[in-house]
Amino acid sequence: MAEHITHQTDTTDSGIDAAGLDEVVRFTSELIRIDTTNRGGGDCQERPAAEYAAEQLAGAGLEPVLLERTAGRANVVARIEGTDPSADALLVHGHLDVVPAEAADWQVHPFSGELRDGVVWGRGAVDMKNMDAMILSVIRSWARQGIRPRRDLVIAFTADEEASAADGSGFLVEQHAGLFAGCTEGISESGAFTFHAGPGMSLYPIAAGERGTGWLKLTARGRAGHGSKVNRANAVTHLAQAIARIGEHQWPVRLTTTVRAALAELARLHGVETDVYAADFDVDALLAKLGRSAALVEPTVRNSSNPTMLQAGYKVNVIPGEAVAFVDGRFLPGGEEEFRQTLDELTGPDVEWEFHHREIALEAPVDSPTYRKMRAALEEFEPDGHVIPYCMSGGTDAKQFSRLGITGYGFSPLKLPENYDYAAMFHGVDERVPVEALHFGARVLSRFLRTA
Repeated sequence: MAEHITHQTDTTDSGIDAAGLDEVVRFTSELIRIDTTNRGGGDCQERPAAEYAAEQLAGAGLEPVLLERTAGRANVVARIEGTDPSADALLVHGHLDVVPAEAADWQVHPFSGELRDGVVWGRGAVDMKNMDAMILSVIRSWARQGIRPRRDLVIAFTADEEASAADGSGFLVEQHAGLFAGCTEGISESGAFTFHAGPGMSLYPIAAGERGTGWLKLTARGRAGHGSKVNRANAVTHLAQAIARIGEHQWPVRLTTTVRAALAELARLHGVETDVYAADFDVDALLAKLGRSAALVEPTVRNSSNPTMLQAGYKVNVIPGEAVAFVDGRFLPGGEEEFRQTLDELTGPDVEWEFHHREIALEAPVDSPTYRKMRAALEEFEPDGHVIPYCMSGGTDAKQFSRLGITGYGFSPLKLPENYDYAAMFHGVDERVPVEALHFGARVLSRFLRTA
């Protein structure tokens, strides 16, 4: 990259050197250039990126292992020994695959990794090759300085997160659980980024929960026939009625511990007097007073169900005997049984439903020592920021790793300018990340991991 990068002086003991700050930018760019598009159905090749990550880890004196369930779908795992052998291990994981990108829609080619005006562009700049680069740069910086963390760190770069995780974290959990021995907690994507709630109010949400995934397949069966005849057993009609009920359903409020904690902190910051633990607490009334901040919690105060796909028929004058639809459903921690029962009611007697893909919901404690250390690391580098917990509306590889008893948090720190729409960058067009955000993230991550 020809563009010159200047470094802000690091006045705190983050543990990352100037070379590490250079590397986090270079690694982000070079990882983006490795096209790891995951189109689903097994159409992806993460191995080149896995080999790249393994090479950087080996350069830091580690002994990474590459593991594949399917040829070309590689994962990388390595362990760093901590100074306290009595401490539980911490998992630090990031995925190597990215969602598709249509080059014609972008200002720059999505796999160029171009550095322009202090910003790195390309698919994965936010989701999540930036975090992969932070992890690699921190580890290599430590190796140059002889720094070791307090607790063992297990580093994992996974395949297939953007699809089923069957070739990635699911495979690692099922076939290589021993590599994660001693891990009780883990950190990964979608947390500790700047959320500009308004003038002078910068929030840093740490993810301490994820809604469960309930992708549904609905099937209606009826009597096939001529399109000109009366047909009271029309599969398309039955399916359309069910889909309309699902799409229009108003799910009741269900507040988890994490979401209540977020609402309480946001109410305090916005000067709204309310008791989020009261029996008559009106969450919608509070959300209406929170301005931009409401976007952090609004998707996670209820279960949800959004119809997304319809499939039926092959000719306009033929009534098909079967019609199929798909629904993107999400349920809160503790909300899966209500989700199932409600879908039974909404689909009715003429439509069957099944899980096309299901994953559990997660919740992590917001009063744990690890959460407090994440908060402290952020506040050390951004003393004017406000750290809050939040629950992700979607999900990550933490769902799979939770089957090994690993509690997951979203912690991939970034300090972002006010005009930067972070949420729109995920799976969006013109995905990009500022160099200074990467520097901030590497410093915060290094500070946290040293003390975690």
